[in-house]
Parts: sequence; C-alpha cells; structure tokens
Amino acid sequence: MSAPATLEIKDEIATITMDDGKANAINPPMLEALHACLDQAEKEAKVVIIAGRERRFSGGFDLKLMMSLPGEEVKALVDGGGKLAHRLFSFPMPVIAACTGHGVAMGCFILLSCDVRIGTAGAFKIGANETQINMVLPIFASELVKARVASDFLTRSMVFGELFDPETAVKAGYLDQVVEADALLATAHGFAEGLKPLSGPSLTGNKRLLREETLATIKASLPD
Repeated sequence: MSAPATLEIKDEIATITMDDGKANAINPPMLEALHACLDQAEKEAKVVIIAGRERRFSGGFDLKLMMSLPGEEVKALVDGGGKLAHRLFSFPMPVIAACTGHGVAMGCFILLSCDVRIGTAGAFKIGANETQINMVLPIFASELVKARVASDFLTRSMVFGELFDPETAVKAGYLDQVVEADALLATAHGFAEGLKPLSGPSLTGNKRLLREETLATIKASLPD
C-alpha cells in the first residue's frame, strides 16, 4: 500500500502531496507520512508546498477511526495533529499550502499553519466545523484560529463552526488568494521561487518572533 503522503523535491522546492484516495483524513499513517516528508524536506529543500488530491485538501481527523478508539488514543491522535500544526507553524523555511479543494477541521488547521495559502475556485468548503459536529476545539486549533482568522470572522468561525466558500475564506483569513484549479500548482511554485532566496535563519527567526506566544501556548498544551 502506498504512503498517504508523498514527496517530490526539485530545484530546492519540496512538494508534499496528500492522497489517500479518499478525503485525506488525518490519522496515524497520514501523520507519519507527513512528518517523514517534512524530515527530508528540512534536509534538502528551501521551500515546502503542501497539496492535496483533486477536490480534497483534507477532510480533517479520521472521525470513523476516532469513534472506534478508546479516549486516550483519541487524545493521542488529536495531540498528533497539534504537533504537526506546531511544526508547520514554526517550520524553518517558507511553507505554502496549495488547497486543492475542501479543507475542513484539521484540514483547515493545516492551512492556518502554513505561511502562504492558495485556494482553488469552486464549490468547496473551508473552515472549522467542530461546533456543528458537537466537538470543542483543541487548544492548538483555537490558538491558530485566533492568530490567523480575521477578527470579524472569529465568532462565525470558532463559535458557530461556519464553513466558507474559497472566496469568503480569503476574507476570513483561511486563504490568501484563490485561483482556478489548473493554475493552482503553478501559482504555488511561483510563490516558492520568489520565497526561496529568503529561506534561512533570518526568516526562521522572524517567523518565530511573530508567532512566539501562539507557539508557546500550543506547545504547552501538548505532551512531550
């Protein structure tokens, strides 16, 4: 069985593609594959692009799996998502999300963890729908929402669990711009080429200064 996330590195740009053949659910195999890709990218690249499969960026945590797990394993999975988000939000090079379609719950938290977020035009939904499915946001997720979602969208996003179309997701702060599907990866690579000369200690240091409080709160909420 192929890994649910794969890596291609070309001209110091690492492209990580999530594709489990379904909704790109976040579960232990996906987390393991993403971290393996990031490990290699950290050694060999200067910019990272994270993309999904056609029409699906990520549908969030694997709810079917979570319903079958005991409480401590559910917590471990959510904490694993938090550790991934923390790693992306502090990653020592630019991280670009190429949002290929729906990005819901943990899918949108990955978007919020990336430096540049490019979305795909179409009938897609972006956002944190936890209230709608009777869940409370974990601390890492609420901190990312507070840090990056526009203030006039916070109640709609965090309290009401509203999902947004891509254009509204730009106004809300989940995405930075929206392009047609056939231009998505080219646009992401264009950003990557522009950011490649900036990759280095100063970018990493300033990223962490900007996000210091959010990163500290997220880290304190997670097990070692």
